[in-house]
Amino acid sequence: MHIPDGFLAPQVWLSTSAVSAGALAGALAQTRKTLEERQVPLLGVMGAFIFAAQMVNFPVAGGTSGHLLGAALAAVLLGPWNAMLIMTAVLVIQMLFFYDGGLTALGANVLNMAVIAPWVAYGTYRLVAGLLRGNASRAVAVSLASWVSVMAAALACSLELALSGTVPLRIVLPVMMGWHALIGIGEALITTAAVAFVFRTWSTEQPWHENFVAGEQK
Repeated sequence: MHIPDGFLAPQVWLSTSAVSAGALAGALAQTRKTLEERQVPLLGVMGAFIFAAQMVNFPVAGGTSGHLLGAALAAVLLGPWNAMLIMTAVLVIQMLFFYDGGLTALGANVLNMAVIAPWVAYGTYRLVAGLLRGNASRAVAVSLASWVSVMAAALACSLELALSGTVPLRIVLPVMMGWHALIGIGEALITTAAVAFVFRTWSTEQPWHENFVAGEQK
């Protein structure tokens, strides 16, 4: 899903860069109000975990593979504003040191995976968790939020490529959405397992849990 250089028209990568910059400015302003100094290491740990987890690929079909996006995981556990900053840091490191995504396409990649994906995941999680009741509600909400976040990012990527004239929408949309529907299943399984592990491991008496429970920042 990382778009390399040369795939986007100037008007597309300039506009997506502007939107991403504005969104990140809002995220920085919001986190300055709510983030406490003792919580900063949690963001670093989450970023490191997502970065490492993205290195592990799982087979999808036809010899292709997918990997964890991580937007839903960060949004559910740390909230969407923090998730935006975490995902942006991961994407910048991947671009600079692993050539995963291009410099001109960074704004689009940030918009897709660090803005759209976390907010779609967070909104889906809150909606589903609010509608369902019972012990399994969190797992269902996390799974659906993870899958939908991947699909939303894939849709945005498809539209950007089509608007750039790189590939017609009628071709790129079914291909991107079809493969990422499968990748989203892997995302859902990994994210649900990770969230369940966190909630089993950490006691509600620990400080971070008071401020970051299922993305609800107090």
